[in-house]
Amino acid sequence: MAGHSKWAQIKHKKARMDKIRGRIFSKITREIITAAKQGGGDPEKNIRLRAAIERAKSVNMPQENIERAIKRGTGELPGVTYEEVEYEGYGPGGVAIFIKTLTDNKNRTIGEIRHIFSKYGGNLGSSGCVAWQFKPKGVIMISADKYDEDTVLSVALETGAEDVKKDNNTYEVRTPPEDFISVKKAFEEKGIEIEHAEITMIPQSTVTVTGKEAEKVLKLLEALDEMEEVQNVYSNFDIPEEVMKAVSAE
Repeated sequence: MAGHSKWAQIKHKKARMDKIRGRIFSKITREIITAAKQGGGDPEKNIRLRAAIERAKSVNMPQENIERAIKRGTGELPGVTYEEVEYEGYGPGGVAIFIKTLTDNKNRTIGEIRHIFSKYGGNLGSSGCVAWQFKPKGVIMISADKYDEDTVLSVALETGAEDVKKDNNTYEVRTPPEDFISVKKAFEEKGIEIEHAEITMIPQSTVTVTGKEAEKVLKLLEALDEMEEVQNVYSNFDIPEEVMKAVSAE
């Protein structure tokens, strides 16, 4: 994935095989509730809510679950209020880790996160220690086996995408966060199939680790990602291609 975190690539592959649908639905439900609470229940006027709904549909979350979550966010139904809290730290080998959570109990969440960092050889840091290393971007992935580069480039340029890169068999289209929905929609209207799309945090540089350090970083990231409160884990972790293939084959 050109310039994108290898952790993101691993996570996307694991997500396709993730059978714990309840955990995925729970994370998305929290995001929909929070988005609706902050910006209202109309996805046409609330970009964050629209993105959350599209993510819900991409994992086949039932429509009634989506509607119920929106109503909880707008106050039409009773529900829990979640607080957005970010955590930052370093994994083995100096890998930067940036975590976004939606929690109803900050003390419990930070205790669990601190335990995971300690267990896998990392250190939870102070606010701002690694956030500067990441920038928010929309990322749209398209198969290079199905579409030629000129086709992808033409749509990207017409809609205001910032960059298109090719890595092996995938085009990675990057957009400003505010243009993510419109660019994604343009590809869909052209009949171009999207493999994956999200607003994410792109690392400005990467740190390569190998051997036992790579294993520890992976375990740390996976343990964080499995927490229900954790919405996203971003890292500048990179590993050599041969290690990547071994991990992907697991």
